[in-house]
Amino acid sequence: MSPDDLERLAARTWRGLEEERFGDWVLRAGGGFTGRANSALVVGDPPQPLTDAVATVTGWYHRRGLRPMAQVPLPRAEGADAAFAAAGWETVEDVLVLTACLDGWAEPAVPVDLAPEPDDAWLAGYRYRGTPLPPVAGEVLRGADEPVFAAVRLDPDPAPLAAVARGAVADGWLCVTAVTVDERYRRRGLATAVMAALGSWGRQRGARSCLLQVVETNEPALALYARMGFTEHHRYHYRLGAAPERRPD
Repeated sequence: MSPDDLERLAARTWRGLEEERFGDWVLRAGGGFTGRANSALVVGDPPQPLTDAVATVTGWYHRRGLRPMAQVPLPRAEGADAAFAAAGWETVEDVLVLTACLDGWAEPAVPVDLAPEPDDAWLAGYRYRGTPLPPVAGEVLRGADEPVFAAVRLDPDPAPLAAVARGAVADGWLCVTAVTVDERYRRRGLATAVMAALGSWGRQRGARSCLLQVVETNEPALALYARMGFTEHHRYHYRLGAAPERRPD
């Protein structure tokens, strides 16, 4: 599967609260929570010359009070990336898209609960880039066809969940996101356990392969996924345009 096709598939499992087609590109807004829900997915061609398309994307995000952002998969989007760069858009760290076959995954070593909705404990357990979630996060997290929310609890409530993760299946692919292990419970194999539980769930729904995204600087996660058989399929980075001007009160 090409990088473009895999990005289109992954986008169906983590949607913006608002989405609009712009030629082959997709403009997404989700209250500012996560890059994937608040960026233009730059696959294929826009309906305008690239210089004009960059200006259109800028205006679309400014009208929503958001800093313009573009998700640029590489290879294949070099021309668009150059157009964003020429307009002064900054580059954010590379993200690796990893894939693996689901065959041969072990069963989880600890009990993992799976639920169709994230409860308060799950939302508290997911630390997006190390920070608590904003109010809009729950709606963004539900933005897929029948997502599932995995959780490991080792100590009685009100102790925090030890680990959480999210999964969704699209066209035979299990897309895993939001893998978080509470720092008090690390080095116990819990990330592997939630991955295993999601893998079993995905296979029951016809998934044969798994994909996930990891920033290139997250060495512990990359080591874990390498042990599970993941390899790099492609990568992307975000381009950031100028923030909208604040209006006087």
